[in-house]
Amino acid sequence: MKREFLKRAKMKSIEDASILRKFTVFFLLMSIIPVVTLYYLYWQVKESGNVGITEANFSMTLGLIIVGAVTGYWAMRSVLKKLIAITKSSQKTLEIFLEPDKLKNFTGEQNEISVLAQSFTEITTRLEDNIRKLELAKRTLHSVLSKVGQGISSMQSIDTFLDLIVETVADAFSGRVGILMLTDKSENEMYLKTIYGSRLIPLPNIRMKFSDEPLNSILRSRKALVVEKIENSVVKSNKFNLVFETPMLCAPLILHDEVLGIIAVCGKKSDDKKFQDDEMNLLSNLAFQTAVAVENSKLNKDVEKTYFETISALALAVDAKDKYSRGHLDRVASYCVKIAEKLKLSQDDITVLRDAARLHDVGKIGIPDEILMKPAPLSDKEMEMMKKHAEIGESIIKPVHSLRSLCDIVRHHHEKLDGSGYPDGLQGDQIALLVRISVVADIFDALTTDRPYRKRYPAQEALNQLRAMKDKIDQDIVEALSQTGNLE
Repeated sequence: MKREFLKRAKMKSIEDASILRKFTVFFLLMSIIPVVTLYYLYWQVKESGNVGITEANFSMTLGLIIVGAVTGYWAMRSVLKKLIAITKSSQKTLEIFLEPDKLKNFTGEQNEISVLAQSFTEITTRLEDNIRKLELAKRTLHSVLSKVGQGISSMQSIDTFLDLIVETVADAFSGRVGILMLTDKSENEMYLKTIYGSRLIPLPNIRMKFSDEPLNSILRSRKALVVEKIENSVVKSNKFNLVFETPMLCAPLILHDEVLGIIAVCGKKSDDKKFQDDEMNLLSNLAFQTAVAVENSKLNKDVEKTYFETISALALAVDAKDKYSRGHLDRVASYCVKIAEKLKLSQDDITVLRDAARLHDVGKIGIPDEILMKPAPLSDKEMEMMKKHAEIGESIIKPVHSLRSLCDIVRHHHEKLDGSGYPDGLQGDQIALLVRISVVADIFDALTTDRPYRKRYPAQEALNQLRAMKDKIDQDIVEALSQTGNLE
């Protein structure tokens, strides 16, 4: 039993041994009998000067040599067969990594050892390349999430956030151009919302039908995909050529089974002209998060629009109480817009001025009617109460984030350059340009409307009154108002 166990242990030891050890054992097995025989013959020649061996001993020796050679041959053959099997297995593995043509050249007329060595070299190279790509993907993901996180914390508007997303993704994926398009359901189209990396400045009016490629393919797949070729006459124009470049990595913005838009990275700046699977997965995840942000922005805009309309209704209700000042809010808004256009202010500033003018007296809702509609000049105590309407108005609109840009005008539309205004007694440059415009428009409308204690001034006389207030209001704005025409 013990002998059988030792025999099995030795056999297992040889089977598990390295190729070099097996070769050594089998080489000794093949060579020991011939070497011993030759040494015996050499010893006989040295001692007696001749070789003395019987035919029987010679036959036995030859038989042992043949048995040893055959045993060694089959043993070495079994080792080499295993080596060839490993080579074939490695070739099958290579078929996963290499194209057929390259694999054919790779395994051409080379011996198995050479093929095996090159196989392991190629696999090792591919593994190292995959590791580098994984590290790059990790750094890319960290960079994208870091930038997006910073953008969310400092985001002033959805437009800023979308610009950041497109810029970050295009840079992270080494794309030439990054674009984001949003859905216009009423037209069954998508329009270009933001772009990064293109020479299209300002943002062009690029719109595409849902049936146009590559939109059609993206909408049908409803998942991230790579567009290798664009066959569409619409992209022949110069502005489209500057935006769309293949390969394109695209992902739809889907939320609640509704497509809100697409995000795409067009072209590659790096030597690797292909987009990787990890990039596709990352873009899919970012597309979902972007869709959530777009939808939340729409909901917030709807809520804030409703709030603005409610506040406007309150302001109009206050405006309508006094028959003498009825329509004051709309007229002041109109004057503000005319002045801003004359001064060539931006559309954003004009919008802020118009909206603030419509709300600037909303705080009067907190002032008693007997003061608001008193048919005579106010007493000092009543005037102090009336002055509170600017602060009350600010407190009404301040809670709404999108209306905070109006707060400065609503609070300070009674400030004067010499510091005699209220509620903060601001002076000179402390009063912003938009506030100065609202001040002039507000005073002009008050002068050109009837009051219980006086008749309205004609437009030209009202302008003269404004010019006489040279230390209190901005005269450049007065002159801009005078040049707008049709002030009656």
